[in-house]
Order: sequence, then structure tokens, then C-alpha cells
Amino acid sequence: MAYKINDGCVSCGACAAECPVGAISEGDSQFVIDADACIECGACASACPTESISEP
Repeated sequence: MAYKINDGCVSCGACAAECPVGAISEGDSQFVIDADACIECGACASACPTESISEP
């Protein structure tokens, strides 16, 4: 199961820059993770300054 970004996202883009497979993109109101592309490595969660990304 893919990581998830919650409402605490401030759209800084730090997570997208760290994703090794490019599974994160800018959505309408915050960044989103493509569940089919996510490899569950946790790089995005470690990079998030607001701790808005949770494990599967």
C-alpha cells in the first residue's frame, strides 16, 4: 500500500524532489502520491518538513 499525504501538506515540493520513482506530483490543493508508482521506500516521508506523509 502506498504512502499517503494528509491535509497538513503545504505544497513545498520537498517530497517530490526526493521520490526516486517520480510518484509524487502537484495536485489541485496539495501534492499527491500515485499509489501504482509508489515503491514504499519512505524517502518522501523523511523529506517532509510538516510530517504530512504517513506510512501505508
